[in-house]
Amino acid sequence: MDFEPLGPDAPLYAIKANLFKALAHPVRIRVLEVLVDAGADGATIDDLAEQSSFDATALAQQLSVLRRHGAVTARRSGDEVRYDVAHPRIGELLAVAKAFLHDTTGRAHPAGRPQLRAVPHPDH
Repeated sequence: MDFEPLGPDAPLYAIKANLFKALAHPVRIRVLEVLVDAGADGATIDDLAEQSSFDATALAQQLSVLRRHGAVTARRSGDEVRYDVAHPRIGELLAVAKAFLHDTTGRAHPAGRPQLRAVPHPDH
């Protein structure tokens, strides 16, 4: 997935689009959910793997994307690296997305996640 390098004069809508591109992956969304729940302690790759069911390699790849776009930070704590959300509003963004999906679909997934119907991509 290509992300446009954006300069300081980029229009806000382009910056927003880049943010949403950075979030547009199920593993990245799950990583952010786990990190929001972890709070100030953050989480290691092992914590993320345990709570998300994704393997460490996939998580490392997706964390790299999130870090590159400023959604996640990393800090060394002893022998381990702990990851945190870069801004508390990321949790709010995820909550708004969840509420929007719940409101617009009219039903929730049994595990509390909204269920969406598949919509064909316009390029296909």
